[in-house]
Amino acid sequence: MRAPVAGRSNALHAGAWWVWALGLAVAASRTTNPLLLGLLVGVAGYVVAARRTDAPWARSYGAFVKLGLAVIAIRLVFSVVLGSPIPGTHILLTLPEVPLPDWAQGIRIGGRVSAEQLVFALYDGVRLATLLICLGAANALANPARLLKSLPGALYEAGVAVVVAMTFAPNMVADVVRLRTARRLRGRPTGGVKAVLQIGLPVLEGALERSVAVAASMDARGYGRTAQVPPAVRHTTTALTLGGLLGVCAGSYGLLAAKGAGYGLPVLLGGFAAAAGGLWLGGRRQVRTRYRPDRWGARAWLVAGSGVAVAVLMIRAGSYAPDALHPGVVPLTTPVLPLWPAVGVLVGLLPAFVAPVPPAKESSLKESSS
Repeated sequence: MRAPVAGRSNALHAGAWWVWALGLAVAASRTTNPLLLGLLVGVAGYVVAARRTDAPWARSYGAFVKLGLAVIAIRLVFSVVLGSPIPGTHILLTLPEVPLPDWAQGIRIGGRVSAEQLVFALYDGVRLATLLICLGAANALANPARLLKSLPGALYEAGVAVVVAMTFAPNMVADVVRLRTARRLRGRPTGGVKAVLQIGLPVLEGALERSVAVAASMDARGYGRTAQVPPAVRHTTTALTLGGLLGVCAGSYGLLAAKGAGYGLPVLLGGFAAAAGGLWLGGRRQVRTRYRPDRWGARAWLVAGSGVAVAVLMIRAGSYAPDALHPGVVPLTTPVLPLWPAVGVLVGLLPAFVAPVPPAKESSLKESSS
């Protein structure tokens, strides 16, 4: 079971990382305990540090962490300025209150700021920040191009459009760097409005040439060619896809809501089944083959299963230890780390030991051991 070095033949399926990260996000949505949320952030950060590559998209995790910290700060500022319905007896300060008309009852600007409302806002902000950080972990670990390549045949056109859009910005940045370097070697200025206008025309010309080349290659490969299917199959495909997506949305909301665990999972599974059936029928219109498709192997099952296990264990913990998952605010109580929910969160560390090791990580480990 020792994790091998990642290669083209044994690379982990990108969808497994997203299932793992969504499982952590579901677990984060079920608790406001800052200790458990911090443990979830630590698990996500450890896995990212252990299995992140040197690709450009792998650097996005730090941006999500900064975004999470900004969300916490904004939530606290809103609580101070706009007040909170949470009653409190520990008054920290009193701000000048702005009088509002009668139709704005229930809303206030300024007034008393209590410790209880700040703690409640802090818990809420930390939970939202943890959700963002878990999604940032998926963005840092999953190759977006390979994820789009794994889309069903019914979403082939959308996947190609997204891939082209994702490759446009990096190519444009590379063109700007190349042109600025060439101007610098010729002794020409690279700053100022005049230089930007002189660089802009070659950049747009290069983007147009690439667009024409991509269009020609897509036309040569038969892009847009579809097979004929009966009208009944098309209507069934539309009904199953739309109904399945609505079921997925309703089930996801049930899992993220505090009281929707009972109906959330069955509706989500039913929606997934209907959407999968619709996408399978829709893929019959695509007459194409897939070159070297990514395989969903045993390690992908372990990675995805660890995320699902964290979510299921946290939902189960909400039925027998609700007070531990949601520390009291009125009156203020010190949060404690519940044992079994914490052990369930640690299951999310499994990808750091079973997922294939990036080549850069393997070489650094060999150097440190020697």
